[in-house]
Amino acid sequence: MYHLLPEQLKILAEKTPFPLYVVGGSVRDFLCGYAKAPDDFNDWDICAPVSAEKFSLCAEQCGFTVRSQYKNTGTVKLQDKEGREYEFTSFRSDVYVRGEHTPTAVYFTEDIMLDACRRDFTCNAVYYCVQTKTFCDPLGGILDIENKILRTVRESRRVFGEDGLRLLRLARQGGQLGFTPDEDTLKAAKEHASFIQDIAPERIFTELNLLLHADRKYGVKDGHYQALHILKQTGVLAQIFPELAEGEGMAQPPAFHRYDVLEHSLRCVLYAPISIRWAALLHDVGKPRCMREDGNFYSHAEVGAALCTSILTRLKAPKRLIEDTHALIYWHMYDVQGVTKENKLRRFFVENYAILPDLLALKQADYSACQDDASPSSIVARWKDIITRMQKEGAPFCLKDLKITGKDLLSVQIPACFIGKVLHELLMHCACNPKDNAPERLIKLSKGIYKTLSNNS
Repeated sequence: MYHLLPEQLKILAEKTPFPLYVVGGSVRDFLCGYAKAPDDFNDWDICAPVSAEKFSLCAEQCGFTVRSQYKNTGTVKLQDKEGREYEFTSFRSDVYVRGEHTPTAVYFTEDIMLDACRRDFTCNAVYYCVQTKTFCDPLGGILDIENKILRTVRESRRVFGEDGLRLLRLARQGGQLGFTPDEDTLKAAKEHASFIQDIAPERIFTELNLLLHADRKYGVKDGHYQALHILKQTGVLAQIFPELAEGEGMAQPPAFHRYDVLEHSLRCVLYAPISIRWAALLHDVGKPRCMREDGNFYSHAEVGAALCTSILTRLKAPKRLIEDTHALIYWHMYDVQGVTKENKLRRFFVENYAILPDLLALKQADYSACQDDASPSSIVARWKDIITRMQKEGAPFCLKDLKITGKDLLSVQIPACFIGKVLHELLMHCACNPKDNAPERLIKLSKGIYKTLSNNS
């Protein structure tokens, strides 16, 4: 591993009078084979049995820039001359109180075993001594990495009891790394699933977002699906998404569906591209409520869109994500039978142009998740065929594609208060009649549209 370390870190280790260790994700990723070149390392966590003040002094003498220093936790954030970021922590032992993500008390130590025991999983508690070029493995993390096992550094009940966020980290890292929790870890996570309620919604959303992209971290096939299943196994999914978990065991028409509502939702995420995985996860969240209240699934898209907005708002998700996910879920059943008339579809495509690629992707993922059929959905194929023809015909998909502007309408005495409505009607007309998208023809059409609108106002 030594040849992959930044040169300035090596120089620092040579000049320090104390042992300097790399620890955490960078060591784990090297041992997993996920980091084989210097650019493969995303972050550098380093530690030593020395105070933050003493370390900072040595680092500055070696050309590092100390950005911040926290004496109470022995933490130093620094940057080298190449712009790489590092986080140093003194060897320490932490004390937690339930509900507090950060330790309530910190005790500094020179014992590497105590430092290792304050971490979460053994795979993250392997140390690499830069000076001696050797690994230090106080808790057997190397063997767990070789066996692709996630095991807590101490009694699992204590590890999860101290910090509920570790419940999400268990699922997320399991998916990212392709690791499986051992029996004791899984059992303790189940027993402490409710502790996720102690964690701030923003932190939960951040972890879930990483979890839904788990397959992309190191290229682990289906890692995001594996992560969701760990979340389901531990009961944490039911704590975060009770509306979604209600679909477990809820049967669907066997002619179309191989899985219950919850498993279908998880498999929809499996088949979904990154851009729509929130929508894929929640696309059928309305089904349990509809079945409970109406005895059928008929209005689940509309109900699900409203529930999705409530769930993502609860998690303090970004506004844009909430709006886009709501729209995707609301429309994901549109034209489900494939019998909607083409002109109506053309207008729909233009009305929903901003989400159209993602809506197509969601409909395909939904179709594939029903029977694990990755072949093209007939509905999606039909939509794409119509969209292709519209493009070839020069049909406008948005206002900027119209060969006329608001200024042109003002010049023919259409009042400003009607401009937006007239342009919209022209856009809808040209979606079905692309040949009419010409300045003179549009001016003529606009006068008739304005007359109709003004008579009806």
